[in-house]
Amino acid sequence: MKVIFLFLDGVGIGSPDPCRNPFLEAKTPFLDFLLQGRKLCQGLQPFHSDLVSFYALDACMEVPGLPQSATGQAAILTGKNLARQLGYHFGPKPNPEIAHHLKNSNLFHTLRQRNYRVSYLNAFPPIYFENIASGKRLFSAIPLAAASAGLDLKGYDELMAGEALSADFTAEGWHIHLGIQGVPLLSPKDAGKRIAQLAQNFDLIFFEHWLTDYAGHRQNKVEAIRLLEVIDAVLEGLLRHWSPDEGIIWVTSDHGNIEDLSHRRHTQNQVPLLLVGSLGLREKLPALQSLLDIYPALLSLFP
Repeated sequence: MKVIFLFLDGVGIGSPDPCRNPFLEAKTPFLDFLLQGRKLCQGLQPFHSDLVSFYALDACMEVPGLPQSATGQAAILTGKNLARQLGYHFGPKPNPEIAHHLKNSNLFHTLRQRNYRVSYLNAFPPIYFENIASGKRLFSAIPLAAASAGLDLKGYDELMAGEALSADFTAEGWHIHLGIQGVPLLSPKDAGKRIAQLAQNFDLIFFEHWLTDYAGHRQNKVEAIRLLEVIDAVLEGLLRHWSPDEGIIWVTSDHGNIEDLSHRRHTQNQVPLLLVGSLGLREKLPALQSLLDIYPALLSLFP
């Protein structure tokens, strides 16, 4: 059993209005195929096919207000409703209480304690580590959980060696925004292929893509459409080099944002969960209705 977990920050299930929801305009033929010819928007009902299951997950967790990254990601990684404990959603970075839970009990910890091989696939640039070391930057929830579980945070060397991926999948951002020209560029489909190849060495690999949330906050429709089309090509590349019998690919998010470009805020929309793998493997999972259900469902695959 292998699990590939693709976390897409700030992706909800939006309205069927193309003026607000870039999923309606983006050319995403592979995602449309996985969704049985439908676009990702409200009205799409949960279903199970031979290859994929689709769920709509509650990201609010019975807490008023707009869901935020720290409490949402903590729910995924710990199964704990820290938003309810605090009395409010919190983010983007963990506060001390959230950080305490992430440092002491999370998905990566638990799987390593059970002797499973785990990898956090993101490669961070040198300036990231410099800012963390100097205190200019704080860990967000996922790298905090990974580092506290003893996972190596990957950087330039691992990216150069083909052992990691940049957050934008292709490393284009390292060239354009960081001026690091020597890093090999990948096409989105090749990035998907790399994920499939690297997954062979681990029981679970986790990849975090946060640019979707940025595009939502900026209300940048052109960029939002481009990102969704990149993700679609990554999924195609991944599935073309992955056998459904190998395990399950999980694709989900922590809260809505990019699906409603009529404002710059997060949304209270449900978030999608796509599970890709054999029906026999997916049928072993418990019911999935909330972000809080992800952690126990994942652990059920790794006794």
